[in-house]
Amino acid sequence: MSDIRIYHNPRCGKSRSACALLAEKGVTPEVVEYLKTPPSKEELRGLLAKLGMKPEALLRKGEDVFKEHYAGKQLDDDGWLDAMVAHPILIERPIIVRGDKAVVGRPPERVNELF
Repeated sequence: MSDIRIYHNPRCGKSRSACALLAEKGVTPEVVEYLKTPPSKEELRGLLAKLGMKPEALLRKGEDVFKEHYAGKQLDDDGWLDAMVAHPILIERPIIVRGDKAVVGRPPERVNELF
């Protein structure tokens, strides 16, 4: 079992690039296709703690679902977490986790911060 986990969307070029960078390092991460198996609210809280981010900072505001349902709204942290649980496409990707640290792989080279 790898000590690296990646929250991955195989349709995302940045996510694929992060996986390729890990492979170059000889790392086979645990891959979580978060659109198929979305993280729970508590899992998101844990990820955000490791990222050192607030929920709103992890949102993909360019997604249609954001524009249709959330644009212009002022939600508290729980509200944004609920939005990401209801619509996992809103979660920025990829998220790479190693131990108690995590990074959003934008750009993918941010993966190097975990080594």
